[in-house]
Amino acid sequence: MKPEDIVQKALDAGVRLVTFAYCDNSGIIRGKATHIAGLERRLDSGIGVTTAMQAMGDMDRLQVVDGMGPVGEFRMVPDLDTFTMLPYAPTRAFVIADMITMDRKPWPACPRDFLRRMLAKGEGMGLTFQAALEPEWYLARRDGDAFVPMDESLDNSTLGATHAQEVIDEVVSALEAQGLQIEQYHTEVGHGQQELSITHAGAMRAADNHVVYRETVRNVAWKHGWLASFAPKPFPDQAGNGCHTHLSAWDVNGERNLFYDASDNLELSELAYHFIGGIMEHLPGLTLLTCPSMNSYRRISPGSWSTAYICYGPDNREAAVRIPSRFWGSEMASTNLEFRPADSSSNPYIALGGIIAAGLDGVRRRLAPPKGLLIDTDPGRLMVDELAARGIKRLPATLQDAIRELEADTTLTDAMGPLLANSYLTVRRSDWELFSQHDADYEIRHHFYKY
Repeated sequence: MKPEDIVQKALDAGVRLVTFAYCDNSGIIRGKATHIAGLERRLDSGIGVTTAMQAMGDMDRLQVVDGMGPVGEFRMVPDLDTFTMLPYAPTRAFVIADMITMDRKPWPACPRDFLRRMLAKGEGMGLTFQAALEPEWYLARRDGDAFVPMDESLDNSTLGATHAQEVIDEVVSALEAQGLQIEQYHTEVGHGQQELSITHAGAMRAADNHVVYRETVRNVAWKHGWLASFAPKPFPDQAGNGCHTHLSAWDVNGERNLFYDASDNLELSELAYHFIGGIMEHLPGLTLLTCPSMNSYRRISPGSWSTAYICYGPDNREAAVRIPSRFWGSEMASTNLEFRPADSSSNPYIALGGIIAAGLDGVRRRLAPPKGLLIDTDPGRLMVDELAARGIKRLPATLQDAIRELEADTTLTDAMGPLLANSYLTVRRSDWELFSQHDADYEIRHHFYKY
């Protein structure tokens, strides 16, 4: 869509404010809005933001990062293909922006550019990626310093679906109006917990869709008097919120799923096994990119269906990588890998970029996942010596452990680039330092409404 077409479309709809948005190193969606009168100019010139914003932690504590101080700014320059009118706010519109330097080049700390670079690397190897992110979230009300879930319904409960019907119906309508196709909906095992999945797309579009999804759900819920929380563990006694990430690799024409091989026992190609091998090798450090908040590690625990071990398996929901069952009649097209240790406190561009970087390293080096990591049972039920014999290790158990693992993984940090990697690690260290000094109630309260 051309800039003048966007402006006319917004004027015709009565839009007054257009938000230029980005997702930062803390996974927080931030932005600034321009009035309609300045929209056409700013679609080209962008909106200025201090570089210090990429050094902000979860609690807006500014960290010391070279190149992210009081001097200098990046420009939020919008990707016009992401422009959307907001059905839940008729006088407003929304567009996702790239972080651009003053000489009109991608800023090295831009998460969206990190994913773009990883996709370009894949294309150089003959691969294009389709992805789908499946977030879980709670509907709740605030009661003082506490949060109370919408109901006490059960997993897949039609009663729970009835309780949430007004919210869900408007969410579905709003997502459809913004071009997102709905796949499935059901209530989850937690009280007031929801899962609404959308159709896969190219990896960049999938990450963009997740930003739009989060904004839509939270705004619609707010209209109905509810808070929607995507926090990994918003209630300590209830199930956590994951954001399971499905990924498949296709040829450059998008015609053939390169993860599929009908002759293999698991119907996976050699390429798919190499991709899994890369993920298995880099999982300890990768976890900080996909489960990056203090609250994430309250969710990751054995026996909770949130994935606590480095392993993979067919339809194994306690494995870090699940090989989902295919759809009858479309086995090739539906072959994908589900990456499970992920949640919505992550920046979707950094999370997807990290998963692809790890997988491509496996493809480049022709890594094969160790045979012992293929498992068709719950790894949490195995004895310590059985896990050791198979080479199955735990994922990082704390944010601090994950920070150390990413610091040691030069493949991932090199892929991110020094400025993005340094700022990201600095922000995560600051979160550990802050939240480790407080109790669980403080942590949960401050993650609940931020995500």
